[in-house]
Amino acid sequence: MEIGIRILIVFLVSQVVHIGAQKEGEEGCVPGFQVKEYQVEYNGGFQKDNPLMKVFFDDCAGNEGLAFEVSHPNFQVDQEMNLVARRDVMDSGTVMFIHGVNEHADDMAQVDIVGAPPRSPQTLREILGLGQIQPYRSKRALFAPRMHVNENMEPPFPKVIGTVMSPGMENDHIFHMTGSGADQDPKGVFTINRVTGEVSVSQELDREAISSYTLEVSVTDLSGKLVEGPVALLVDVNDQNDNRPIFKETRYAGEVLEGSPTGTVVMTMTAEDADDPRLQNAVLRYNIVRQSPDKPSPNMFYINPESGNIVTVISPTLLDRETLPTTQYELEIVAQDMKGRDVGLTGTATATITITDKNDHAPEFTHSLFQANVDEGSTGVAVNLTVDDRDDPATGAWRAIYSIINGDPTQNFEIQTNPDNNEGMLSVVKPLDYESVVFHTLLIKVENEDPLVPDVGYGSSSTATVHITVLDVNEGPVFFPDPLQVTKMENIPLGSFVALLNATDPDVLQSQSIRFAVLRDPANWLSVNPVRGTVNTSANLDRESPYVHDNKYTAIFMATDNGSWKAHCGSRPASGTGTLVIHLEDYNDNAPYVHPSVVRVCEDTKDSVVIVGGRDRDIHPNAGPFKIELGKQPGLEKTWKVSRVNNTHAQIMLLQSMKRANYQLPLVVTDSGLPPLSNSTEIKVQVCTCKKNRMDCSSAGSVRSNLMMLLALVLLSLFCL
Repeated sequence: MEIGIRILIVFLVSQVVHIGAQKEGEEGCVPGFQVKEYQVEYNGGFQKDNPLMKVFFDDCAGNEGLAFEVSHPNFQVDQEMNLVARRDVMDSGTVMFIHGVNEHADDMAQVDIVGAPPRSPQTLREILGLGQIQPYRSKRALFAPRMHVNENMEPPFPKVIGTVMSPGMENDHIFHMTGSGADQDPKGVFTINRVTGEVSVSQELDREAISSYTLEVSVTDLSGKLVEGPVALLVDVNDQNDNRPIFKETRYAGEVLEGSPTGTVVMTMTAEDADDPRLQNAVLRYNIVRQSPDKPSPNMFYINPESGNIVTVISPTLLDRETLPTTQYELEIVAQDMKGRDVGLTGTATATITITDKNDHAPEFTHSLFQANVDEGSTGVAVNLTVDDRDDPATGAWRAIYSIINGDPTQNFEIQTNPDNNEGMLSVVKPLDYESVVFHTLLIKVENEDPLVPDVGYGSSSTATVHITVLDVNEGPVFFPDPLQVTKMENIPLGSFVALLNATDPDVLQSQSIRFAVLRDPANWLSVNPVRGTVNTSANLDRESPYVHDNKYTAIFMATDNGSWKAHCGSRPASGTGTLVIHLEDYNDNAPYVHPSVVRVCEDTKDSVVIVGGRDRDIHPNAGPFKIELGKQPGLEKTWKVSRVNNTHAQIMLLQSMKRANYQLPLVVTDSGLPPLSNSTEIKVQVCTCKKNRMDCSSAGSVRSNLMMLLALVLLSLFCL
C-alpha cells in the first residue's frame, strides 16, 4: 500500500513538472531535462537492448554534442534518447540517475524502478557515478542535481527550475535551503518547497552580474533535527543575447603607406561583448558597411570577419597618394554577435585611414638658370631658388636640402632651406670683391630629407645654375696693419712722433686721395697729419691714467677717400677705420706711500707690534722693494722701532708703555727706481687698552693736536715780546 502511494505521488509530480516544462518552453526554453523524474516497472528484470522509456532533454540550441551517463553501469541512453540495458539485468536497484551534458546544458534526472528489490551491495558512488564520495545509506540518499535558469525571464514568478530529491523522505521531514541567493545576499532569489523539494526562482536574473549560485540543501524533522545533508546545490544562469558588441572607441585612426602591396594590414579593430564567451552570443564577426569616398573603388579595404584586421584590397599602383581623390578614407565598421547571423546584435565604430606619402617624386627646380646682382662688400640673401615636389608637404619626402656642388672654391656662399616655402636661400657669407672676380657661376643640387624609393632617381631637373654678378661700389680705405701696435715711454715731450698710419683704397682701378682724422682719442693725447698720416703727441702720455688698461692706450683713426671716381653718378666718399695701440713703458714718476694709514697697538709693550707695507702706482723696477724707516725727528727711536719684514712690508714696535691716545708717527718710504723716489709721510697710531682679547681705543684727543696748540701759544707770546 505504501509503495503504491509513493508511485502515485511521483507520477503526479512528474506530470506537474512536465506540464510546467511545456509552459516554460512556450515562454522561453530552459536547457536541461524537460522531465526530471521517470518511472519504470520491474518485471523480474530487464532484457538487453530493450527500450525501457524515453527521456526528454533540450539544450535550447539543437542538442549538438549531447552525452548521457547513467548511474547504473549496465544501462545507457541511446541516440534516440531511450533508456536501454547494455545486457540482461536482474539486480537493477530501486533508483537510477541520468546525467545529460553538452556545451549549453548540464542536468540530472531520476528514474524510479517500481517493484525492484534493493541492490546488494549498493553504494552512492555507483548511483551517482561520481567516484569515491561517501558510503551509500540504504534508507536515504539526498541528491541536489545541478540546475539551470535563463537570465531575463519574464513574470510571473516564482518559476520552478528543478527538484531536490530524497527517496527516503518521510511525512515529518522538510527541506531547507541556505546560502547566497537564499537566506544571504542577494536574499530571496531562490526558494525551496519544504515538502516536495521543488526549487524556484523568484525574480529576473542577470548573468552578467552573477553567473552562478552555490547553495546548500538539507533535510530536517519538524523539530529541526538534521536528518540528511547538507549537500551542495549549484544553479547556473544561462546566457541570453542581451548585450551588444561595444568598441572601446567610437573613432579609430590608422595609416598605410602609398603603394603598399595588396593585403597589407592597416589596423585592427576589435569590440567586446559582455555575454557568455563560451556561447555564440559573444562570438563576433566584423564587416565594412560603408567607405567614404568610394573612389577609385568602393572596396579598397577588407576586414577579416574574425580577427578585425583591416587590410588593403586595392592594387599598389592605384594606391597612389598623388592621384587619389583624397588622402583620408572613412570606414564604418559593424561588429555583430551570433557569428554575424541576422539575429545577432550589432555595434558600430568609424575607422579613418590616412594614405601616407613615400618619397616617389624627386624635387625639380622651376628654372634651370637663376640670376642675381650683388654689391661687393655686402652679405645676405642674394637669390631664392624655387622647386616643385608632388610629395606630401611638411614631410621628409617634400622638404628640400640644397647644396653647392661647383663654383664656390673659396666658400663665399651658402644655401639654406626656407622652412615655410621649401625655397633655397642662396646667401653671400663672405663679402665679394669686384676688383678680384666680377662673375660667379654656381651649380646647385636639390635633394629630399628622405631617400627616394628604389625605382625613382634624381634627374637633370634636380640641378640648376646660378649666375652672380658683382657690382662695383666705392669701398672705404683699409688700414694695414689693423691694429697698429707701437711702444712708447710715458711722459715723452709734446709733439713727439708716435706712429705712421698706412691706409689703401681697395678701388685700385680708380685714382682717389685719402685723408686721415682722429675718430676716438679718450684722453686727447694724440694728433694726426691729415695727408701724411703721422701721429704725434699733443699731451703727456701717462701710464697711470684711467684710460690706460694693462699698460695699453687705444685710439681709433678714420681714413676717407674723396669719392671722385663716380662723382657724376652721385657717389659719396667712403671711409674706413683703423686702431692704434700704444704700449706705454713706465717712468718713475710716482712716489711710494705707506698702507694702512691708521694702525692700533696695545699700551702693554709686549703686544705692541703692527705691520705696514709700501705701495707705488709705478711698476717694476720703479716700485718695490721698499725701504721703510722712522722720520728724522729726534727721540723717536726711544719709543718706536721699525724693522724690515720683506721686500714690501715693515714691522713697527712700541718700545715702552704709552698713555692711551692717538699719535702721529712720521715715516719715510723709498722705492727702487732709478733714481729712487722717497716720500715722508705720517701714519696714525692708536694706543689702546687691551684686556682679555678686547681692545679699547677711545681717546680724549690727539697728542699731535695738543702739541701743535702748545707750540702756537709759544710763538704768539714771542711775537708779542
